[in-house]
Amino acid sequence: MAEHVQTAPTRDPHPAYPVGLRLAGRRVVVVGGGQVAQRRLPALIAAGADIVLVSPSAKPSVEAMATAGEIRWERRRYEEGDLDGAWYVLVASSDPDANRTASAEAERARVWCVRSDDAEAATAWTPATGRSDGVTVAVLTGRDPRRSAAVRDAVVEGLRDGTLAAPRHRAPTPTNTRTGAGEAPENPQPPTVALVGGGPGDPDLITVRGRRLLAQADVVIADRLGPRDLLDELPPHVEVIDAAKIPYGRAMAQEAINEALIEHARAGKAVVRLKGGDPFVFGRGMEEAHALAAAGIACTVVPGISSSISVPGAVGIPVTHRGVAHEFTVVSGHVAPDDARSLVDWAALARLRGTLVVLMGVDKIGPIARALVEHGKAPGTPVALIQEGTTAAQRRVDATLATVAEVVRAEGVRPPAVIVIGEVVALGDGG
Repeated sequence: MAEHVQTAPTRDPHPAYPVGLRLAGRRVVVVGGGQVAQRRLPALIAAGADIVLVSPSAKPSVEAMATAGEIRWERRRYEEGDLDGAWYVLVASSDPDANRTASAEAERARVWCVRSDDAEAATAWTPATGRSDGVTVAVLTGRDPRRSAAVRDAVVEGLRDGTLAAPRHRAPTPTNTRTGAGEAPENPQPPTVALVGGGPGDPDLITVRGRRLLAQADVVIADRLGPRDLLDELPPHVEVIDAAKIPYGRAMAQEAINEALIEHARAGKAVVRLKGGDPFVFGRGMEEAHALAAAGIACTVVPGISSSISVPGAVGIPVTHRGVAHEFTVVSGHVAPDDARSLVDWAALARLRGTLVVLMGVDKIGPIARALVEHGKAPGTPVALIQEGTTAAQRRVDATLATVAEVVRAEGVRPPAVIVIGEVVALGDGG
């Protein structure tokens, strides 16, 4: 019986040499206005190329590019001389004779030529290309375009979701040999801070951009309500600072948080301020942005999924529903309705027919419910309290405005919890 011998794949003795073309302002000729042109033209336009399309006809989307002035369209067959002054040519027509003519002229003129109909006859190949956060990923696997695309997708996805860490280069702060003090580098990176909304708690619900910035961070200043599980994924060198404002417990003063953000950014470190929900929904994000601006530090705001809509959704409660609620209102319940510091018009809220979502209101739910009923809300209005929403500890407790204060005490509901008031509660899984 013959022995089966598995041979290794044959290596290309002359693999393609990868290079990035800087085509801004340079003449590029595209032959053919079909599907290939439709796919390739946007990248050439983005590169700033001076594009001439030579084709008797074109797909509507390609024609729209010409109408918008992004490309020039010669509505005819390819002719000798069309490559005069060109730096690059994409041959992608359905006319074999035109393709061969253009390719031959490109060879004579020493113009790099990509051919969609015959890769072997081409002098250049288009890689599978993807982009993420200023990085261009281009993959060539010889004559296997599907593999090129698969590798490209894996790398781009890793960059986007932060599973493939690619920290930006930052010049280190040199140390004064006499004093040991840090000195500013000659060409320092401008200090920046990212205010990242981490979503309602489930680490899978942070945005792709937020996760990527976490992977690039040197310092993370994190709230308790941020997706804490993501902190375990950070490399050992990342400094994590606990800025938790824990109800009924210790708190890091906002001024101290601002100072920490500024201090670490000025040291040339990539700083991420990781918050729960969205930075600008009761997250004091604007206070931090103002402090950074006053210190001359650039700030990037990465929106997050607010717990006001995601947590009710996680237990099957829609904050709006056709025929039930045409609006929803989100309010802070951290001060009682009769508190002089309250900025909420509870009388107006009681008159609304839509959904009311209360954040940070567990310990004030009794006075809140009484105020709503006193101003005309029906005592039997359904209420749902969702504690630790979207996390493994999530639980839902249902009540009405008349019973909610007692139910909270009896069930031991504690922060963080999102409170939903309105008829939509009855539509959810626990209604």
